[in-house]
Amino acid sequence: MTRHVEFQRLHNFRDLGGYPAGAGRATKWGVLYRSDNLRKLNESDDVERFRALDVHTVVDLRYPWEIEQSGRVPDFPGLRYVNLSIEHQPYDQGALGDDFDPWRFLADRYMEVAQDGGKEIRGVLDVIADPESGTTVFHCASGKDRTGIIAMLVLSLIGVSEDDVVADFALTELATERLIADWKAFYPDRELTWSAYARAPKEPMELFIADLKSRYGSVEGYAEQELGVDEALVAALKAKLVDVEG
Repeated sequence: MTRHVEFQRLHNFRDLGGYPAGAGRATKWGVLYRSDNLRKLNESDDVERFRALDVHTVVDLRYPWEIEQSGRVPDFPGLRYVNLSIEHQPYDQGALGDDFDPWRFLADRYMEVAQDGGKEIRGVLDVIADPESGTTVFHCASGKDRTGIIAMLVLSLIGVSEDDVVADFALTELATERLIADWKAFYPDRELTWSAYARAPKEPMELFIADLKSRYGSVEGYAEQELGVDEALVAALKAKLVDVEG
């Protein structure tokens, strides 16, 4: 199976299937996807490819003002659209400089989201776990930071190892150049001043997970204490996203 789904305009659309999830089990293919901004689905071949995935639900993690500014996924027949903005403290990555540690900076921003966006993050988990949601895609702008936080939580809760979780985050590195090109095309009158823009090495996610462990004991501890995640929700996520043993 292929993790990256190739589109003309989407650069970071990935299947979260195929990751070992303990006891000889693995995450299901073709059930949960992560992506960059689905408003870029405007080429006929891309639309056909997306529709062929039989996506039933799209969860948009961006601010409402981002959606108003740059658009959202087309309103395909039968497609459920949910906007849950998990970030509450906006910052302009394109305008940042290089006089600080970018990976520590990103990890701190991820912790801000984890602290501020608990209600919305829990809502995202509930949508993903709901059998009625069917095949689901969640996305932000580049499919890296906010999307990476949700992917980390979901994969961790269903038993995927930390090494695989971090490696999944780092796959965005393959899309960095094209995401930068998108930014420059969208902001032709601006200069991109942060050299780490659209970068996704392992370090920021490793630091973020370490921070969660330090504060809550584990990623699961964070989910339980801050999001109210219980055994029933974890069981629902596993039922939808993990293949039965054997």
